[in-house]
Amino acid sequence: MAPKDQHTHMVLWLFLLALVQTAEAFDGGDALALLLGATVTLVGICACLGWYARTRNGQF
Repeated sequence: MAPKDQHTHMVLWLFLLALVQTAEAFDGGDALALLLGATVTLVGICACLGWYARTRNGQF
């Protein structure tokens, strides 16, 4: 990797880290919301992949 690429990656990571705000407290409600969001996202991705596979296979 060239030095210019390393500099670009470092600036990008610093910019992304500057945007991240940390929570003062992480309680059970936050954990539940995170798990629920991850579950819904995973189910949605699987549903989209299943729909795509069926349309490509000619079942729809």
